[in-house]
Amino acid sequence: MGLHFSKDEFSSRKLKVLKKMEEQNIDALLMFRQESMYWLTGYDTFGYVFFQTLVLDRKGNIILLTRAPDLRQAQNTSNIEDIRIWIDKDGSNPTDDLKNILNELNLKGKNLGIEYEAYGLTGRNTLRLNKSLENYCKIEDKSNLITNLRVVKSTEEIFYVRKAAELADKALEEVWKHAKAGTSESMILSKMNSIIFEGGGDYPANEFIIGSGKNALLCRYQSEKQILKNPDQLTIEWAGTYRHYHSAMFRTIPIGKANPKHYKMHEACVEALKNCEKKLKPGNKIGEVFDVHAKTFDDLGYNKARMNACGYSLGTTFSPNWMDWPMIYKNNPYIIQPGNVFFMHMILMDSESELAMNLGESYLVTKNGIERLGKQKLDLVIL
Repeated sequence: MGLHFSKDEFSSRKLKVLKKMEEQNIDALLMFRQESMYWLTGYDTFGYVFFQTLVLDRKGNIILLTRAPDLRQAQNTSNIEDIRIWIDKDGSNPTDDLKNILNELNLKGKNLGIEYEAYGLTGRNTLRLNKSLENYCKIEDKSNLITNLRVVKSTEEIFYVRKAAELADKALEEVWKHAKAGTSESMILSKMNSIIFEGGGDYPANEFIIGSGKNALLCRYQSEKQILKNPDQLTIEWAGTYRHYHSAMFRTIPIGKANPKHYKMHEACVEALKNCEKKLKPGNKIGEVFDVHAKTFDDLGYNKARMNACGYSLGTTFSPNWMDWPMIYKNNPYIIQPGNVFFMHMILMDSESELAMNLGESYLVTKNGIERLGKQKLDLVIL
């Protein structure tokens, strides 16, 4: 089996989940988040775009219900021994197959936790699921039961996070090497992805964000690929990815020459990032980090240009995005712990001048503070 973690690691994770289930009086957990399945068993697939669920009961039984294409996927990548297949056919309803599994486990009338916050559980399938469980058992939304455990990374996980950070650093070197007037954004993306794959990395959970000119002010990927001009501005947000673990970075790079406002915006981003670093410490609330971010930018006159969040947790995530829980925004009560990994992004988008400036780095929280995972300079690089 192509398992990425040790047997002891998986055993420890399972015990933690079972303990939480007992504390929360849950007789079985129905997992629909691919992140949960991967973390708990190693199961690695994008088959979650169809109906599939991993059932764990209080006795420790684990049963996967999925489609035929994922039978060997589960056998080759996970430690799951009991794999059930629902049949593709017109009018098929896999919740009927799920009900049979629940009956086998004597879960009628019991308390079931369900991961509703899952990209693989569509609205239509949710309606089917709820209807099938109506008058059968008690159901609760337990979307965060495993997510709350995953947010603190183990030693084995941190090894993969560090590998991802190394790949992210190498990708930035490719940008500095190739970005100049006359170069296409497509070529830059190809170089970045090439170095990551050559280093044994994976596809990221979402597309790299890249844009120049007015598109440098976009915070999402879009399909237009432009040729860099002189002068110009290039915004890139990317992640090194290794075994599905992410380490993200963010930069805006002036091309040819920088607008005088670029310098001021970059200074503000560096100041905001440094101030957030001081607050990103064990025992502090993650919402307090956002407050520092907001105050720094607001005091410098960038209230209208900043965002209402300044980062999020990173870890093992699957498409459609690499953002994990929790997000760094106002009043978020999550208490920062050693083993957390956070991406902090300082984003300034000035619509009036059509200028952008972004600076983002990933951090590992330690007992003594934090460690910046990326090792590249924070200077304003003009190409």
